[in-house]
Amino acid sequence: MRIRGAVLQECGRPGPWESSEPIAVTELDLGEPGPGEALVRLEAAGVCHSDLSVVDGNRVRPTPMLLGHEACGRIERVGPGVTDVAEGQRVVLYFVPRCEECEACRAGGKRLCTPGWAANGAGTLLSGERRLSWNGAEVQHHCGVSGFATHAVVDRHSMVPVDDDIPPGIGALLGCAVLTGGGAVKNAAALQPGEDVTVVGVGGVGMAAVLVAKALGAGSVTVVDPLQDKRDRGRELGATGALDPDEAVESGHKSAVVIDASGNGKAFETAVAVTAPAGRTVSVGLPSPEARSTISPLALVSETRTIIGSFLGSGLPSEDIPEYADLYRAGKLPVDELVSGEVTLDGINRAMDELASGRAMRQVITF
Repeated sequence: MRIRGAVLQECGRPGPWESSEPIAVTELDLGEPGPGEALVRLEAAGVCHSDLSVVDGNRVRPTPMLLGHEACGRIERVGPGVTDVAEGQRVVLYFVPRCEECEACRAGGKRLCTPGWAANGAGTLLSGERRLSWNGAEVQHHCGVSGFATHAVVDRHSMVPVDDDIPPGIGALLGCAVLTGGGAVKNAAALQPGEDVTVVGVGGVGMAAVLVAKALGAGSVTVVDPLQDKRDRGRELGATGALDPDEAVESGHKSAVVIDASGNGKAFETAVAVTAPAGRTVSVGLPSPEARSTISPLALVSETRTIIGSFLGSGLPSEDIPEYADLYRAGKLPVDELVSGEVTLDGINRAMDELASGRAMRQVITF
């Protein structure tokens, strides 16, 4: 079938991208869902730093690639062998499929699915197949989702059903921003009620960590960011404190749980520095592969601190996404507050400029 989507032509093209246009919004072909797959009509997709890191070349991926990994839509057709979801059902798509059979999947969310991670790196679906083509050439899938399009074929292991009362834009954010930021707090840090939390780097994922920390009964919640607008926004979302990075370190600020959502080596050092003795530093940002940080091993030992890397929320999307949906439904998790603006598919290059500038927190494409 013919669909319309946003295809990245090459990684690392110089900005501003509204002018250089590395992403072509075009018609392309989408094949039928194979065994274990489904055709999804996309309703909304979030624009995330993980998309930006492919555009700017920090995370080089095979191209051409149909971008987008944070999305929500309705199933239009299921492939052979898919029996536990139905046509018309709303689903949240998430960005590393879980085969549920490999040793990593049996680790209960602490490790990424081995074949799923390999498929993401190769630009395929979990089956190893590609369902996208453009002008007769294959197009790579982004994180098994390729959500910047009117339709997508995805593996059943890349989706979680949600009820119709979860709006599409909210559902999209549950699949990445909330899954990642919230999972860093809930699963990786295992936040205990009353513990203080600091979030370093408050874009969409960082702000989601703030919201989930509050929903789970954190004590004080402090945001740390070099941009005043983001610090102010953190306070609007319920943070009890807001500091710039230098102020956070020089003031001696400490928290039991610190979430680094920056994707920046220097900010990771800040996150470690503001972690209290016996505390946990959880890093969820995706810096350049060349980025390096300097920390004191002695401080880790003498203060019995822990550093944790977290990806996909360090949990099971099939369990975590419904839990976040319940919190949203109960009014305890105002995910809509993460949305800084709505954009059209045609505005995707400009949306990347806005994200890179720090002006945007979470832009949502609606279809």
